[in-house]
Amino acid sequence: MQVAFVFPGQGSQYVGMGQALAESSAVARDVFATADQALSDELTRLAFEGPAEQLDLTVNAQPAMLATSIAYLRALEGATGGVPHPAFFAGHSMGQYSAMVAGGVLSLSDGVRLVRERGRLMQSSAEDGAMAAVIGLPDDRLPELESAGQALGVFTIANRNSPGQVVVSGTRAAVEGASEKARGLGAKRAIMLPVSVAAHSPLMSRAAEEMQRVLESVEFSDPAAPLLANADARPLTTGDECRAELVEHLTRGVDWVTAVERMSAAGVRHFVEVGPGKVLTGLIKRIYPDAEAAALDDPSAPGRLAVPDYLARHAPTGAVS
Repeated sequence: MQVAFVFPGQGSQYVGMGQALAESSAVARDVFATADQALSDELTRLAFEGPAEQLDLTVNAQPAMLATSIAYLRALEGATGGVPHPAFFAGHSMGQYSAMVAGGVLSLSDGVRLVRERGRLMQSSAEDGAMAAVIGLPDDRLPELESAGQALGVFTIANRNSPGQVVVSGTRAAVEGASEKARGLGAKRAIMLPVSVAAHSPLMSRAAEEMQRVLESVEFSDPAAPLLANADARPLTTGDECRAELVEHLTRGVDWVTAVERMSAAGVRHFVEVGPGKVLTGLIKRIYPDAEAAALDDPSAPGRLAVPDYLARHAPTGAVS
């Protein structure tokens, strides 16, 4: 069985995430305790109790997302006696850090410290930044959308999430102007997002330079299975490649469509979303309708931990635990 573990990024967080899991799983509690200790902060309390406006701040949301994602992975391993060795790890945007912790590239403590610094640097580089979701625009009209935005300022396609769903990023004037143009190009909707950070755009170049300096002193190991680069889904198989990815993806886009297509072409049919929510599960099913994709976070499951049938059916021979 070929399986991929995928990790969501900022935007999937919610107040209460991981709380039921920690109450039912000692290994999940240990993950949150390690994250709190690494940050000298009550990150767990914020994830469990909010308030939402504090949790949603980039400097808090990103380490809380990482801790919750790894708590789900460890709880899954405990519930199944180990999980099959994945064919790929793949993270969406900030989810790359979660994927790297899961794949043994980074320690949990380094991971949460790094995403907190990433969030701080992104927020400090937020001058006049904006983002918008564009829904229903045919892919062959994307070059026209890019041209329209770039005529008004810094502008890029930040996320290609699924066919007909992209997120654009850049200066506010460019994003607002391109959003208006999108409707004329055939988009069903163009929605300005409630953020001030122009993620995955050239406006993050200063943050990328600072992040490169931060990462130089951090130990990176080779991943236990290939990760996929956000911009072009090329496999990352060494620690040095993973380090470079965490700099590059700040200023380049996330092509989730190509990532899923790359995994499916390699024989992956089973996808497990590791972390809060089920955003990636929905995107994968739109990109690859024949996929078996499931999210671990399920409010109807004990401890909100749903064990996919295709994991429960397989004995943990060659498992990761």
